[in-house]
Order: sequence, then structure tokens, then C-alpha cells
Amino acid sequence: MKFVLFIFDFILHIDVHLGALLSQYGILTYAILFAIIFIETGLVFFPFLPGDSLLFAAGAFSALGSLNIFVLIPLMMAAAILGDTANYWIGHFFGEKLIANPKVPIKKEHIEETQKFFNKHGGKTIILARFVPIVRTFAPFVAGIGKMHYGQFLSYNVIGGVSWVFIGTTLGYFFGNIPFVKENFSLIILAIVFISIIPMMIPLFKKAIKKRG
Repeated sequence: MKFVLFIFDFILHIDVHLGALLSQYGILTYAILFAIIFIETGLVFFPFLPGDSLLFAAGAFSALGSLNIFVLIPLMMAAAILGDTANYWIGHFFGEKLIANPKVPIKKEHIEETQKFFNKHGGKTIILARFVPIVRTFAPFVAGIGKMHYGQFLSYNVIGGVSWVFIGTTLGYFFGNIPFVKENFSLIILAIVFISIIPMMIPLFKKAIKKRG
């Protein structure tokens, strides 16, 4: 429970935590940001890490000169692409065993929701999932389980990773330091999280409506 509260606090006050990282670790912050993005996209056990809000906040700090945007963007793109690649191969070689193991903390409903994404959007799921928390982490894993052709996966992976990082960081760079945004940063982060989960909520609402009907 404490860990969940810590993650929630980290996401909600990500500007404060990122500022603390910059003050304490300086240039090593790039490595920490790389690791967070890589782990969120690359390890199926960590779907709760704050990818969207972290990119936005990092972009905002770049506008202040605390981070170099020309270093940040390609580094985060590399982390996102390598993370999905690692996740694909984990799913490819170990996915079915991990899902079947009751001791492994992978929620079946997350796999099912991701599979629905694949059924609806096909390979493009790898691109679209980049903008949907949780699904973003499970999409490459499920692609690996389904033995999706790696060449096809890689092309979608690169397009999705580049697009997600570029949009997230540049939005933070250009809008993160507007006075209203700075004064209401926590609310903006909550809005980003809410908007990003809308694609997951729509099928749930449709299902609820069908049950009532």
C-alpha cells in the first residue's frame, strides 16, 4: 500500500521529484530517466511507471535549461524503442510460462485488454498503445507471445517510440512553463493521465451500456 501511495505521489508531484533528481544527480539524471522509460516499456511487471507525465515534465525542465532537449529526445526515443524490443523478446521466449505461473504478478485482465486492442487495430496496436498507460507495457509482450513477425514489430515500434517521445517532450518544452501550467502542474499531470486512459475506458463504458440494455 505504501508503495502504491509513493508511486501516486511521484506521478502527482513529478515536477518536484524531477527537480530533486536534477539537484542531486545532475547529468546522471539522463541515465535515471532512460532507466524509467526503458523499465516501463520493457518490463511487463512495471506498467504503473509514469511515462507520459515524465516526458512532459522532462520537456518542461529542458525549456528551463536544466536538461538539453537535443540530448533528451533521442535518449528517450532510444529507451522507448529498446524497452519495447526487450519486452517483445521476453514475451516471445517466456510469455506463456510467465502468464501460467501464479506467482508472477501479471494481471490476466491487462493481457485480455491488450489482446482486444490487437484484435481491433492489428499491428498498429504497437503504435497506438504508446499513448495508453498499461496497454503500452503489455502490447509488445503480447506481440511477442503471438509471434508477430519481428520486422513488422520493429517498424511499428520505431514509429510509435519516436512519436510518443517527441510529442510528450515537446508539449512539455513549449507548454510546461506557462505560468498557469506551472501553478497547476499537479492538475495538468492528472489531466494528462486521464486523457491517456480514455482509450481504455471507452470499451468498458460500452460493455456497461450493453449489460444495462
